[in-house]
Amino acid sequence: MDENGAEAVGSLDSIADPLADEDCYRVLGPDGSPLPDATIPDLSDERFRALYRDLVITRRFDERAVSLQRQGRIGTYAPCAGQEGSAVGSTHALADSDLISYQYREHGAVVVRDLLSEYLPYWMGHESGTEAIADGNVFPLNIGIAAHLPHAVGAAWAFDYRDEDRIVAAHFGGGATSEGDFHEAMNFAGVFDTPTLFCCHNNGWAISVPESRQTASDTFAEKAAAYGFDGVRVDGMDPLASYAVTKKAAERARGGGGGSGTDGSEGGSEGDGGAADDGDPRPALIEFVEYRFGAHTTADDPTAYRDPDAVDPWRSLDPLDRMEAFLRETGRIDDEGVAAIREEADEVVADAIDFAESIEPDPADMFDHAYDELPPEIRRQRDELLAAVERHGEESFRREE
Repeated sequence: MDENGAEAVGSLDSIADPLADEDCYRVLGPDGSPLPDATIPDLSDERFRALYRDLVITRRFDERAVSLQRQGRIGTYAPCAGQEGSAVGSTHALADSDLISYQYREHGAVVVRDLLSEYLPYWMGHESGTEAIADGNVFPLNIGIAAHLPHAVGAAWAFDYRDEDRIVAAHFGGGATSEGDFHEAMNFAGVFDTPTLFCCHNNGWAISVPESRQTASDTFAEKAAAYGFDGVRVDGMDPLASYAVTKKAAERARGGGGGSGTDGSEGGSEGDGGAADDGDPRPALIEFVEYRFGAHTTADDPTAYRDPDAVDPWRSLDPLDRMEAFLRETGRIDDEGVAAIREEADEVVADAIDFAESIEPDPADMFDHAYDELPPEIRRQRDELLAAVERHGEESFRREE
Protein backbone atom coordinates (compact mmCIF):
# COMPACT_ATOMS: atom_id res chain seq x y z
CA MET A 1 0.00 0.00 0.00
CA ASP A 2 1.33 3.46 -0.87
CA GLU A 3 1.30 6.46 1.47
CA ASN A 4 -2.00 7.56 0.03
CA GLY A 5 -3.60 4.20 0.66
CA ALA A 6 -4.75 4.02 -2.95
CA GLU A 7 -3.60 0.52 -3.83
CA ALA A 8 -5.72 -2.50 -3.09
CA VAL A 9 -4.30 -5.25 -0.87
CA GLY A 10 -4.81 -8.87 -1.82
CA SER A 11 -8.10 -10.36 -2.97
CA LEU A 12 -11.25 -8.56 -1.86
CA ASP A 13 -13.68 -11.11 -3.25
CA SER A 14 -14.38 -12.70 0.14
CA ILE A 15 -14.62 -9.45 2.12
CA ALA A 16 -18.10 -8.48 3.28
CA ASP A 17 -19.72 -5.35 1.89
CA PRO A 18 -19.46 -2.78 4.75
CA LEU A 19 -22.64 -1.01 3.60
CA ALA A 20 -24.71 -4.14 3.01
CA ASP A 21 -26.87 -3.55 6.08
CA GLU A 22 -26.90 0.24 5.94
CA ASP A 23 -29.98 2.22 4.93
CA CYS A 24 -28.45 4.35 2.19
CA TYR A 25 -29.21 4.86 -1.47
CA ARG A 26 -27.08 2.88 -3.93
CA VAL A 27 -27.03 2.26 -7.66
CA LEU A 28 -23.98 0.03 -8.02
CA GLY A 29 -23.07 -3.05 -6.05
CA PRO A 30 -19.48 -3.61 -4.89
CA ASP A 31 -18.66 -5.33 -8.19
CA GLY A 32 -19.94 -2.40 -10.24
CA SER A 33 -23.10 -4.15 -11.42
CA PRO A 34 -26.35 -2.18 -11.07
CA LEU A 35 -28.40 -3.38 -8.13
CA PRO A 36 -31.67 -5.15 -9.03
CA ASP A 37 -34.02 -2.27 -8.15
CA ALA A 38 -31.60 0.54 -9.02
CA THR A 39 -32.41 3.32 -11.46
CA ILE A 40 -29.43 4.19 -13.65
CA PRO A 41 -29.11 7.96 -14.16
CA ASP A 42 -30.23 9.06 -17.63
CA LEU A 43 -26.85 10.16 -18.98
CA SER A 44 -25.17 9.90 -22.35
CA ASP A 45 -22.36 7.41 -22.85
CA GLU A 46 -19.99 10.35 -23.15
CA ARG A 47 -21.12 11.72 -19.78
CA PHE A 48 -20.67 8.33 -18.11
CA ARG A 49 -17.13 8.19 -19.45
CA ALA A 50 -16.53 11.78 -18.31
CA LEU A 51 -17.48 10.74 -14.77
CA TYR A 52 -14.94 7.95 -14.92
CA ARG A 53 -12.30 10.24 -16.42
CA ASP A 54 -12.70 12.72 -13.57
CA LEU A 55 -12.44 9.93 -11.00
CA VAL A 56 -9.19 8.71 -12.55
CA ILE A 57 -7.71 12.22 -12.75
CA THR A 58 -8.65 12.89 -9.14
CA ARG A 59 -7.00 9.67 -7.95
CA ARG A 60 -3.87 10.38 -10.00
CA PHE A 61 -3.70 13.92 -8.66
CA ASP A 62 -4.06 12.58 -5.13
CA GLU A 63 -1.18 10.14 -5.59
CA ARG A 64 1.09 12.79 -7.07
CA ALA A 65 0.13 15.39 -4.42
CA VAL A 66 1.08 13.06 -1.57
CA SER A 67 4.38 12.37 -3.31
CA LEU A 68 5.00 16.09 -3.81
CA GLN A 69 4.37 16.72 -0.13
CA ARG A 70 6.82 14.01 0.87
CA GLN A 71 9.40 15.69 -1.35
CA GLY A 72 8.80 19.08 0.26
CA ARG A 73 7.36 20.56 -2.94
CA ILE A 74 3.93 21.35 -1.46
CA GLY A 75 2.65 21.89 2.06
CA THR A 76 0.45 19.70 4.23
CA TYR A 77 -2.13 18.01 2.02
CA ALA A 78 -5.47 16.25 2.65
CA PRO A 79 -5.63 12.97 0.66
CA CYS A 80 -8.98 11.95 -0.82
CA ALA A 81 -8.42 8.34 -1.95
CA GLY A 82 -11.68 6.45 -1.43
CA GLN A 83 -13.81 9.61 -1.42
CA GLU A 84 -13.58 10.56 -5.09
CA GLY A 85 -17.05 9.20 -5.91
CA SER A 86 -18.97 11.69 -3.79
CA ALA A 87 -17.08 14.79 -4.92
CA VAL A 88 -17.06 13.89 -8.62
CA GLY A 89 -20.59 12.49 -8.73
CA SER A 90 -22.17 15.38 -6.84
CA THR A 91 -20.37 18.04 -8.89
CA HIS A 92 -21.50 16.49 -12.17
CA ALA A 93 -25.07 16.86 -10.84
CA LEU A 94 -24.71 20.64 -10.51
CA ALA A 95 -24.88 23.42 -13.07
CA ASP A 96 -21.62 25.22 -13.84
CA SER A 97 -23.09 28.40 -12.35
CA ASP A 98 -23.83 26.69 -9.02
CA LEU A 99 -21.46 27.55 -6.22
CA ILE A 100 -19.41 24.91 -4.41
CA SER A 101 -18.34 25.77 -0.88
CA TYR A 102 -15.30 23.55 -0.48
CA GLN A 103 -13.83 22.14 2.73
CA TYR A 104 -10.39 20.70 1.87
CA ARG A 105 -10.71 17.10 0.64
CA GLU A 106 -13.15 17.39 -2.27
CA HIS A 107 -10.48 17.69 -4.95
CA GLY A 108 -12.77 15.94 -7.41
CA ALA A 109 -14.99 19.02 -7.51
CA VAL A 110 -12.06 21.08 -8.77
CA VAL A 111 -11.22 18.40 -11.35
CA VAL A 112 -14.78 18.38 -12.70
CA ARG A 113 -14.66 22.16 -13.07
CA ASP A 114 -11.35 21.84 -15.02
CA LEU A 115 -9.46 23.98 -12.52
CA LEU A 116 -6.66 21.63 -11.51
CA SER A 117 -3.76 23.68 -12.90
CA GLU A 118 -5.14 26.86 -11.36
CA TYR A 119 -5.81 25.07 -8.06
CA LEU A 120 -2.50 23.33 -7.32
CA PRO A 121 -0.61 26.59 -6.63
CA TYR A 122 -2.71 26.97 -3.48
CA TRP A 123 -1.00 23.93 -1.98
CA MET A 124 2.34 25.52 -2.85
CA GLY A 125 1.46 28.64 -0.87
CA HIS A 126 0.24 30.87 -3.70
CA GLU A 127 -2.96 32.81 -3.09
CA SER A 128 -3.58 32.77 -6.84
CA GLY A 129 -4.79 29.19 -6.42
CA THR A 130 -7.79 30.15 -4.30
CA GLU A 131 -8.51 33.18 -6.45
CA ALA A 132 -8.61 31.02 -9.58
CA ILE A 133 -11.05 28.44 -8.26
CA ALA A 134 -13.31 31.22 -7.00
CA ASP A 135 -13.55 32.38 -10.61
CA GLY A 136 -14.83 28.87 -11.38
CA ASN A 137 -17.58 29.15 -8.74
CA VAL A 138 -15.70 27.18 -6.09
CA PHE A 139 -15.33 29.03 -2.80
CA PRO A 140 -11.70 28.92 -1.59
CA LEU A 141 -10.67 26.15 0.80
CA ASN A 142 -11.78 26.41 4.39
CA ILE A 143 -9.50 25.05 7.11
CA GLY A 144 -11.62 26.27 10.03
CA ILE A 145 -14.05 23.41 10.61
CA ALA A 146 -17.64 24.36 9.66
CA ALA A 147 -16.74 28.07 9.60
CA HIS A 148 -17.70 28.28 5.92
CA LEU A 149 -21.24 26.96 6.35
CA PRO A 150 -22.93 30.22 7.46
CA HIS A 151 -21.23 31.97 4.54
CA ALA A 152 -22.46 29.28 2.13
CA VAL A 153 -26.01 29.75 3.37
CA GLY A 154 -25.63 33.50 3.04
CA ALA A 155 -24.56 33.12 -0.58
CA ALA A 156 -27.54 30.83 -1.26
CA TRP A 157 -29.87 33.33 0.39
CA ALA A 158 -28.46 36.07 -1.85
CA PHE A 159 -29.08 33.94 -4.95
CA ASP A 160 -32.69 33.47 -3.86
CA TYR A 161 -33.14 37.17 -3.06
CA ARG A 162 -31.84 38.12 -6.51
CA ASP A 163 -33.98 35.47 -8.24
CA GLU A 164 -30.85 33.82 -9.64
CA ASP A 165 -31.20 30.21 -10.71
CA ARG A 166 -28.22 29.09 -8.63
CA ILE A 167 -27.73 26.88 -5.60
CA VAL A 168 -24.85 26.27 -3.18
CA ALA A 169 -23.38 22.84 -2.40
CA ALA A 170 -21.49 23.14 0.89
CA HIS A 171 -19.08 20.30 1.68
CA PHE A 172 -17.90 19.36 5.17
CA GLY A 173 -16.90 16.34 7.25
CA GLY A 174 -18.82 14.56 9.98
CA GLY A 175 -16.75 16.32 12.62
CA ALA A 176 -18.17 19.67 11.48
CA THR A 177 -21.58 18.66 12.83
CA SER A 178 -20.13 19.12 16.32
CA GLU A 179 -19.55 22.82 15.65
CA GLY A 180 -22.09 25.55 16.35
CA ASP A 181 -21.63 26.99 12.84
CA PHE A 182 -23.19 23.83 11.39
CA HIS A 183 -26.35 24.14 13.47
CA GLU A 184 -26.68 27.89 12.92
CA ALA A 185 -26.36 27.41 9.17
CA MET A 186 -28.84 24.51 9.10
CA ASN A 187 -31.38 26.46 11.15
CA PHE A 188 -31.13 29.57 9.00
CA ALA A 189 -31.42 27.52 5.80
CA GLY A 190 -34.50 25.76 7.11
CA VAL A 191 -36.24 28.93 8.27
CA PHE A 192 -35.52 30.95 5.13
CA ASP A 193 -35.66 28.12 2.57
CA THR A 194 -32.25 28.92 1.14
CA PRO A 195 -31.21 26.85 -1.92
CA THR A 196 -28.45 25.03 -0.04
CA LEU A 197 -27.22 21.45 -0.20
CA PHE A 198 -25.35 20.47 2.96
CA CYS A 199 -22.95 17.75 1.79
CA CYS A 200 -21.72 15.85 4.85
CA HIS A 201 -18.83 13.46 4.16
CA ASN A 202 -19.03 10.71 6.75
CA ASN A 203 -15.75 8.84 6.28
CA GLY A 204 -15.93 7.26 9.71
CA TRP A 205 -13.50 9.66 11.37
CA ALA A 206 -12.94 13.27 12.35
CA ILE A 207 -9.15 13.03 12.26
CA SER A 208 -8.71 10.43 15.05
CA VAL A 209 -12.19 10.68 16.58
CA PRO A 210 -14.58 7.94 15.40
CA GLU A 211 -18.13 8.63 14.28
CA SER A 212 -19.48 7.06 17.49
CA ARG A 213 -17.76 9.78 19.53
CA GLN A 214 -19.04 12.58 17.29
CA THR A 215 -22.77 12.02 17.66
CA ALA A 216 -25.36 9.96 19.51
CA SER A 217 -27.67 10.18 16.50
CA ASP A 218 -28.06 7.02 14.47
CA THR A 219 -27.03 8.98 11.37
CA PHE A 220 -25.85 12.45 10.45
CA ALA A 221 -28.65 12.73 7.88
CA GLU A 222 -31.36 12.60 10.53
CA LYS A 223 -30.09 15.86 12.02
CA ALA A 224 -31.96 17.63 9.22
CA ALA A 225 -35.28 16.81 10.92
CA ALA A 226 -34.54 19.34 13.67
CA TYR A 227 -34.39 22.10 11.07
CA GLY A 228 -37.45 21.18 9.03
CA PHE A 229 -36.02 19.74 5.84
CA ASP A 230 -34.96 16.43 4.31
CA GLY A 231 -31.91 14.37 5.12
CA VAL A 232 -30.72 11.51 2.92
CA ARG A 233 -27.95 8.92 3.18
CA VAL A 234 -26.13 7.75 0.09
CA ASP A 235 -23.23 5.43 -0.67
CA GLY A 236 -20.59 8.10 -1.27
CA MET A 237 -18.27 5.55 -2.89
CA ASP A 238 -20.89 5.01 -5.60
CA PRO A 239 -20.46 7.83 -8.15
CA LEU A 240 -23.81 7.18 -9.80
CA ALA A 241 -25.73 7.15 -6.52
CA SER A 242 -23.95 10.35 -5.46
CA TYR A 243 -24.95 11.91 -8.78
CA ALA A 244 -28.59 10.80 -8.57
CA VAL A 245 -29.24 11.95 -5.01
CA THR A 246 -27.50 15.30 -5.54
CA LYS A 247 -29.40 15.86 -8.79
CA LYS A 248 -32.75 15.28 -7.11
CA ALA A 249 -31.85 17.45 -4.10
CA ALA A 250 -30.63 20.21 -6.43
CA GLU A 251 -33.92 20.17 -8.31
CA ARG A 252 -35.79 20.62 -5.05
CA ALA A 253 -33.45 23.39 -3.94
CA ARG A 254 -34.27 25.22 -7.17
CA GLY A 255 -37.98 24.84 -6.44
CA GLY A 256 -38.54 21.98 -8.85
CA GLY A 257 -40.60 19.94 -6.41
CA GLY A 258 -40.05 16.45 -5.14
CA GLY A 259 -38.07 15.29 -2.16
CA SER A 260 -34.50 14.11 -1.90
CA GLY A 261 -35.52 10.62 -0.84
CA THR A 262 -33.14 7.82 -0.01
CA ASP A 263 -34.25 6.03 -3.16
CA GLY A 264 -33.25 8.98 -5.31
CA SER A 265 -36.86 9.47 -6.36
CA GLU A 266 -39.69 11.84 -5.53
CA GLY A 267 -40.91 11.97 -1.97
CA GLY A 268 -39.65 12.15 1.57
CA SER A 269 -36.61 10.57 3.13
CA GLU A 270 -34.92 9.59 6.32
CA GLY A 271 -34.84 12.67 8.49
CA ASP A 272 -37.89 14.14 6.73
CA GLY A 273 -38.72 17.24 8.73
CA GLY A 274 -42.29 17.32 7.52
CA ALA A 275 -41.62 19.99 4.90
CA ALA A 276 -44.53 20.38 2.49
CA ASP A 277 -43.87 18.92 -0.96
CA ASP A 278 -45.29 22.01 -2.63
CA GLY A 279 -42.58 22.83 -5.12
CA ASP A 280 -41.07 25.58 -2.99
CA PRO A 281 -37.25 25.71 -2.83
CA ARG A 282 -35.97 23.63 0.08
CA PRO A 283 -32.48 22.86 1.38
CA ALA A 284 -31.30 19.31 1.97
CA LEU A 285 -28.67 17.48 4.02
CA ILE A 286 -26.88 14.72 2.10
CA GLU A 287 -24.78 12.28 4.13
CA PHE A 288 -22.20 10.62 1.89
CA VAL A 289 -21.22 7.40 3.66
CA GLU A 290 -17.66 6.55 2.60
CA TYR A 291 -14.16 5.86 3.91
CA ARG A 292 -10.80 7.51 3.48
CA PHE A 293 -8.20 4.92 2.60
CA GLY A 294 -5.25 6.96 3.83
CA ALA A 295 -4.46 9.60 6.42
CA HIS A 296 -6.53 12.64 7.41
CA THR A 297 -3.66 14.78 6.13
CA THR A 298 -0.01 14.15 5.34
CA ALA A 299 0.70 15.29 8.91
CA ASP A 300 -1.41 12.43 10.31
CA ASP A 301 -0.60 8.80 11.09
CA PRO A 302 -3.86 6.79 10.96
CA THR A 303 -2.17 3.66 12.33
CA ALA A 304 -2.06 5.44 15.69
CA TYR A 305 -5.84 5.26 16.08
CA ARG A 306 -7.29 2.70 13.66
CA ASP A 307 -6.53 -0.89 12.73
CA PRO A 308 -5.09 -0.99 9.19
CA ASP A 309 -7.13 -4.16 8.57
CA ALA A 310 -10.31 -2.12 9.07
CA VAL A 311 -9.66 -0.38 5.76
CA ASP A 312 -9.73 -3.57 3.66
CA PRO A 313 -13.54 -4.07 3.58
CA TRP A 314 -13.97 -0.56 2.22
CA ARG A 315 -11.55 -1.23 -0.62
CA SER A 316 -14.22 -3.50 -2.09
CA LEU A 317 -16.22 -0.31 -2.69
CA ASP A 318 -13.44 1.62 -4.45
CA PRO A 319 -15.32 4.15 -6.61
CA LEU A 320 -12.88 3.87 -9.54
CA ASP A 321 -13.10 0.09 -9.70
CA ARG A 322 -16.90 0.12 -9.49
CA MET A 323 -17.33 2.77 -12.16
CA GLU A 324 -14.90 1.07 -14.52
CA ALA A 325 -16.62 -2.28 -14.02
CA PHE A 326 -20.01 -0.68 -14.75
CA LEU A 327 -18.72 0.91 -17.95
CA ARG A 328 -17.15 -2.35 -19.12
CA GLU A 329 -20.23 -4.41 -18.27
CA THR A 330 -22.53 -2.05 -20.18
CA GLY A 331 -20.22 -1.83 -23.20
CA ARG A 332 -19.37 1.82 -22.70
CA ILE A 333 -15.61 1.32 -22.42
CA ASP A 334 -12.93 -1.24 -23.24
CA ASP A 335 -9.23 -1.77 -22.53
CA GLU A 336 -8.24 0.84 -25.09
CA GLY A 337 -10.64 3.39 -23.61
CA VAL A 338 -9.40 2.79 -20.07
CA ALA A 339 -5.77 3.10 -21.15
CA ALA A 340 -6.52 6.36 -22.97
CA ILE A 341 -8.15 7.88 -19.89
CA ARG A 342 -5.29 6.82 -17.66
CA GLU A 343 -2.80 8.33 -20.07
CA GLU A 344 -4.83 11.54 -20.19
CA ALA A 345 -4.89 11.63 -16.38
CA ASP A 346 -1.10 11.40 -16.24
CA GLU A 347 -0.79 14.25 -18.71
CA VAL A 348 -3.36 16.49 -17.02
CA VAL A 349 -1.73 16.10 -13.61
CA ALA A 350 1.80 16.50 -14.99
CA ASP A 351 0.77 19.70 -16.76
CA ALA A 352 -0.80 21.02 -13.55
CA ILE A 353 2.42 20.37 -11.63
CA ASP A 354 4.54 22.02 -14.31
CA PHE A 355 2.29 25.09 -14.29
CA ALA A 356 2.26 25.38 -10.51
CA GLU A 357 6.02 25.07 -10.23
CA SER A 358 6.53 27.70 -12.94
CA ILE A 359 5.07 30.42 -10.70
CA GLU A 360 7.77 32.72 -9.36
CA PRO A 361 7.15 33.37 -5.66
CA ASP A 362 7.23 36.91 -4.29
CA PRO A 363 8.23 37.15 -0.60
CA ALA A 364 5.86 40.08 -0.16
CA ASP A 365 2.86 37.87 -0.99
CA MET A 366 2.90 36.17 2.41
CA PHE A 367 1.85 39.41 4.05
CA ASP A 368 -1.10 40.02 1.76
CA HIS A 369 -4.72 38.95 2.28
CA ALA A 370 -4.57 38.32 6.05
CA TYR A 371 -5.33 41.93 7.05
CA ASP A 372 -7.07 44.79 5.31
CA GLU A 373 -4.48 47.05 6.90
CA LEU A 374 -1.27 45.52 8.28
CA PRO A 375 -0.74 45.93 12.04
CA PRO A 376 2.44 47.87 12.91
CA GLU A 377 4.37 44.81 14.10
CA ILE A 378 3.54 42.77 10.98
CA ARG A 379 4.40 45.76 8.79
CA ARG A 380 7.77 46.00 10.56
CA GLN A 381 8.47 42.31 9.92
CA ARG A 382 7.54 42.66 6.26
CA ASP A 383 9.78 45.68 5.76
CA GLU A 384 12.65 43.96 7.53
CA LEU A 385 12.36 40.85 5.36
CA LEU A 386 12.06 42.76 2.09
CA ALA A 387 15.04 44.93 3.00
CA ALA A 388 17.10 41.81 3.71
CA VAL A 389 16.09 40.26 0.40
CA GLU A 390 17.09 43.40 -1.46
CA ARG A 391 20.37 43.62 0.43
CA HIS A 392 21.46 40.00 0.04
CA GLY A 393 19.59 39.00 -3.12
CA GLU A 394 16.76 36.46 -3.55
CA GLU A 395 19.20 33.62 -4.22
CA SER A 396 20.41 33.85 -0.61
CA PHE A 397 16.93 32.93 0.58
CA ARG A 398 16.20 30.11 -1.83
CA ARG A 399 16.46 26.52 -0.72
CA GLU A 400 19.13 24.55 -2.52
CA GLU A 401 17.57 21.84 -4.71
